[in-house]
Amino acid sequence: MEVSPSLGLVSSLTLLLPLVIFLVHVYCTVVLRSERIKRKLRMQGIQGPPPSFLYGNLPEMQKIQMKTLKASSFQAADFIAHDYTSTVFPYFEQWRKEYGSIYTYSTGLRQHLYVNQPELVKEMNQMVTLDLGKPSYLTKRMAPLLGNGIVRSNGLFWAQQRKIVAPEFYMDKVKGMVRLMVESAQPLLKKWEDCIEAQGGIVADVKVDEDLRELSADVISRACFGSSYSKGKQIFSRLRSLQQTFSGQNILFGVPNFGFLPARKQNKISNLEREVESLIWEAVKERAVNDQSLGKDASKSFVVDNCKTIYFAGHESTAVAASWCLMLLALHPEWQDGIRKEQAEVFKDGQLSVDSLNHLKTVTMVIQEALRLYPPAAFVSREALEETQLGNIAVSKGLCLWTLIPTLHRDPAVWGSDANEFKPERFNCGVSKACKFPQAYIPFGVGPRLCLGKNFAMVELKVVLSLIVSKFSFSLSPKYHHSPTYRMIVEPGEGVQILIQKI
Repeated sequence: MEVSPSLGLVSSLTLLLPLVIFLVHVYCTVVLRSERIKRKLRMQGIQGPPPSFLYGNLPEMQKIQMKTLKASSFQAADFIAHDYTSTVFPYFEQWRKEYGSIYTYSTGLRQHLYVNQPELVKEMNQMVTLDLGKPSYLTKRMAPLLGNGIVRSNGLFWAQQRKIVAPEFYMDKVKGMVRLMVESAQPLLKKWEDCIEAQGGIVADVKVDEDLRELSADVISRACFGSSYSKGKQIFSRLRSLQQTFSGQNILFGVPNFGFLPARKQNKISNLEREVESLIWEAVKERAVNDQSLGKDASKSFVVDNCKTIYFAGHESTAVAASWCLMLLALHPEWQDGIRKEQAEVFKDGQLSVDSLNHLKTVTMVIQEALRLYPPAAFVSREALEETQLGNIAVSKGLCLWTLIPTLHRDPAVWGSDANEFKPERFNCGVSKACKFPQAYIPFGVGPRLCLGKNFAMVELKVVLSLIVSKFSFSLSPKYHHSPTYRMIVEPGEGVQILIQKI
């Protein structure tokens, strides 16, 4: 029996109808919304690079990045300037020069607002409203690494988590961990002493990054979970693998995958995620106390997700910050001498103690300056979860706001003509006197979303650097290659190598 052409056409249209409806829905909810946000910004006088259809400014971003990679390479002389933003984030720097400190751009059909004006950054960071949160598209991608912990959650759930987690990192508790930090540092100090002996007894060429990661991981494991690094090693190894899988700027600005990842990569991420969660729960379940208001399953998720955050953010960022500190101290031995001179005055019996921490002013200034020049976190990011107001800018729901921290930390209008130089003395009277707008110094963020681990990180950095400088003098190795790289945090792409000598 023959099927009439009209029936065949009707059948085809019937099959196509759901697809047409879906495409219309996508166009109305995504394309038109993006256009409305863009138009509203331009009506307020905010300009930006012209986007292409569907991909926005991504093709231009990739073109600028490739051109920069081919044309630039850090040389030894660049240490004087320390400015890596034009190499690591060249599109932001190019657009900033073209459009100023506030401009709009798009990645795919998602609209962004770049904000690097100190007063607006201050207002954005200090907003107490729950209408601004972490970008949902980004935190969804990061879920395997960070779970739904305090770093990526929003709204009332974020507020509830902060209320529970914050007291664990108050300064009185952190000070109680100093002895543990000192103990955790001993294997590193012994290892470096052995390296000197193995390399002739005078000087050793040491790559510090993995050693500092192991030290920081041991501190986190013992302080927060009661286990040593040897027990937590599998967790850190898998978290590092997850980080490397997510690494690169594609996680923030890459070509839209429309919700899909290659099956092989997705399977790898899923397997690592399951392993991490299982290992964490095994490590902490005996110490975990179920919150009856959450229920058993929700309470387990709360514990595991926030442990993910503490394991990753707590050890990776601190270890990277320590690496940058050692690189800068290796370049400036006069500051090593200054730290030792101060230690001779404040250490009782030549030993670091809780009481001496507050008197370690010189090492504190070095850390603050290192975090200014090389903040591990490159961005402050927010998404308008509802219509809101930022200064005189009407911010539409769905708009993502970005602040590039290294650019803010190097603004000559804020820090002076020596903004790109390593000068810890600028913090001699604290952050409030270090620059024209103190709110422009945000290595840990500021306001309600201030990093809960700030006290923990600062104390650990003080302890680790004080112990290293008290035992060794060091300079940069000829093998060191200056290569700041963005891998979810800004880290030394090829590591930090130093030449160490015992004092």
